[in-house]
Amino acid sequence: MNAVENVLNDIIGFGNTIFWDYILIYLLIGAGLYFTLGTKFVQFRLFGNMFKVITEEAVEQSGRRGINAFQAFSITIASRVGTGNLAGVALAVAIGGPGAVFWMWMVALVGMATAFIESTLAQAYKIPDKDGFRGGPAYYMQMALGQRWMGVLFSILIIITFGLIFNSVQANTISQAVDQAFNIDPMWTGLVLVALAGIVIFGGIKRIATVAGAIVPFMAFIYILVALYVVITNITEVPAVFSLIFKDAFGLEQAFGGGAGAAIMYGIRRGLFSNEAGMGSAPNAAATVGVSHPAKQGLVQSLAVFFDTIVICSLTAFIVILYDNFYGASEDGIQLTQVALDAHIGAFGSIFLAIIIFFFAFSSLVGNYYYGETNIAFLKNSPVMLNIYRVIVLGMVMFGSLASVQIVWNMADLFMALMAVVNLIAILFLGRVAFRILQDYVDQKKEGIDPQFHYSRIKGLKNVEWWGMQDEKNQPPK
Repeated sequence: MNAVENVLNDIIGFGNTIFWDYILIYLLIGAGLYFTLGTKFVQFRLFGNMFKVITEEAVEQSGRRGINAFQAFSITIASRVGTGNLAGVALAVAIGGPGAVFWMWMVALVGMATAFIESTLAQAYKIPDKDGFRGGPAYYMQMALGQRWMGVLFSILIIITFGLIFNSVQANTISQAVDQAFNIDPMWTGLVLVALAGIVIFGGIKRIATVAGAIVPFMAFIYILVALYVVITNITEVPAVFSLIFKDAFGLEQAFGGGAGAAIMYGIRRGLFSNEAGMGSAPNAAATVGVSHPAKQGLVQSLAVFFDTIVICSLTAFIVILYDNFYGASEDGIQLTQVALDAHIGAFGSIFLAIIIFFFAFSSLVGNYYYGETNIAFLKNSPVMLNIYRVIVLGMVMFGSLASVQIVWNMADLFMALMAVVNLIAILFLGRVAFRILQDYVDQKKEGIDPQFHYSRIKGLKNVEWWGMQDEKNQPPK
């Protein structure tokens, strides 16, 4: 088994080197800067408005309602807030040094604009289904770009990445955390996860939204309180932590990792894994919302990136960096975060974090599953295919519970990169459409009205199935 894993790691490692070192790092940052300039810094100038639109109820149009903005926010946060925040950040700091945190911040700040673009596009090109709406990158690739092959490719990648590999990552982190805290065999943890996940994913988007909406806000609040306690009780050390982060980010601090290069690489990788901006995952949930204007859901998903990285990831990083022995620790991933928290709040830290990661990662698991489900529907709306997918997902949950941490994370990195490249190419071509939709939203806000969208308001917007087009299609011929 070890020999097979070593060969797989070599192959996967080569692919990661090609995509991360030579392609994605430039494409990701470049796209984020382009969208930041193209939207005139939407993530900053409309930051306050994000908190308003997230509280709006779902709008019913032509007999369809969809889920509300907060439920979609919860689904995407469920997917975002999990192993990337608690285990991935610890890995980034341990391997890339504290400077990795700075590059996570940079990825998040420019990524907020990217998240706005992809989720606004998903709303613009959503289609009605039995539960309300569905959509995402595969749909705007086919409908807006006219490239079904690209949509098919993306669908296959996201089904493999989120439904299978990322769910292995979530299960792996849960089993590692439970083993560290309670000394429970990962096999038993895997069996429990399979049973619980099966109950939720066979219930459809409504049940997934309900579970995510119940788990995520409460557990995030509890984790933030504990993390803030750690920061406050070490408040005199905080300036030194910030200094260390900035120095190491630019290779000025020589005590850690491989200098600035390692900090940049691991910061960007773990930042993207955590906040998912530009990856094309969150738009699948964004498309399910019933809103009066596509830009509203773009703003909500932009806020999700901020909450995920600037808030949650930063607090985890502080917990780890404030742990005196973090740079010499033998633990990795979630177990490093656990021993760091133990040092801050006592032996209860590992148990507390095991409970938190169980709920975070489980909610991520069901959120990830839905991203695959909506793309299964894109490929072929078949109940048989959907049920086969569900069974395979549960199998991968069991696999992840038992696999080694390194190969699971490396596979996640590779498929995440492939998925992000395809989506970023698509939204770079469609960016101007999202810019016009944003301007329409801003113009209506200036008029003092709640923005309402109609496809005819945007020049060149075509092949949409909603936003007034459905009503005109149903009119009798003149």
